[in-house]
Amino acid sequence: MRAKIPATVVTGFLGAGKTTLIRNMLQNANGKRIALIINEFGDLGVDGDILKGCGDETCTEDDVMELSNGCICCTVAEDFVPTLEKLLNRETPPDHIVIETSGLALPQPLVRAFQWPEISTRVTVDGVVTVVDGKAVSEGVFASNLEAVEAQRRADDNLDHETPLSELFEDQIACADMIVVNKIDLLGEDEATALTGKLSGEARKGVQVVKTSMGLLPIEVLLGQGASAETSMEHRHEVHHHHHHDDDDHDDHHDHEHEHGHDEFESFVVERGEIADPKAFAEQVADVIRQNGILRLKGFAAVEGKPMRLTLQAVGPRVDTYFDQPFGANPRQTRLVVIGQTGLDRARIEAALIA
Repeated sequence: MRAKIPATVVTGFLGAGKTTLIRNMLQNANGKRIALIINEFGDLGVDGDILKGCGDETCTEDDVMELSNGCICCTVAEDFVPTLEKLLNRETPPDHIVIETSGLALPQPLVRAFQWPEISTRVTVDGVVTVVDGKAVSEGVFASNLEAVEAQRRADDNLDHETPLSELFEDQIACADMIVVNKIDLLGEDEATALTGKLSGEARKGVQVVKTSMGLLPIEVLLGQGASAETSMEHRHEVHHHHHHDDDDHDDHHDHEHEHGHDEFESFVVERGEIADPKAFAEQVADVIRQNGILRLKGFAAVEGKPMRLTLQAVGPRVDTYFDQPFGANPRQTRLVVIGQTGLDRARIEAALIA
């Protein structure tokens, strides 16, 4: 039985920085074959140039494009599920699928589509990522260019034209597994802290809220959340339910952001000797993650008396461990990579993991 292919849904209003986030992700794919599905109306040519190797001439409405780094890009002309099936049926299916949707169509119906029998056994929603314009949201307006957002809504017959943006925003937050607060460089430190705290309070328990300025998010933070979102729909409430046929998410991008961005993330390696008890160690790791706000932690541990190395992967305090292969000629040591927002207390984390 082949493992399901993970899919990440990226949502957020026009101008929040979804496109920049995705462009950065494709450029730093590190050999991962990522398939990008853009649910949008009109001519992809508008946005085609941002996807390297995907020019105006080559991208037709229903086309699947191979990008130069092995990533794939396609638009949904008609139905979402057939497009997904087409990707899954390729000779070399993608390692990960990323779906970019408009913030004006709810993410929930799209996530529910993954329960369809044709695809439910083959693909899973790894996580819903909601990108927000930090500056706009802290000012209470949700999008920096409200006129553009409203024009996008009017241009699309499939969208509900009545619901206030504040409610659509609540739906994006309710469905999120990760909230990316973008344009953080436009906020003061206190404003940024207040905003991330407020969003954490509005989101479901355990949702990670991360800050960035230019949509620069390490690929291992963005992908690999393992949320299986389609199996937990009852917790991802829509605020309103009077939507008719809102499965066609559309997006129109005009994100022209300066590519300066300072690094909001850091990672470092902690090494230690053998551990005695894998279960106790996993609990220790979860504690360290909780106390230090670590986003991801992954690596291998050597367990006393076991020839196999223990693989350890954590998304927030959710730690998974399994024995994967013998150490062989490699030194028997424990090596963990810690990833988080800049400003982690490295000495404290190292001491706690070695304890």
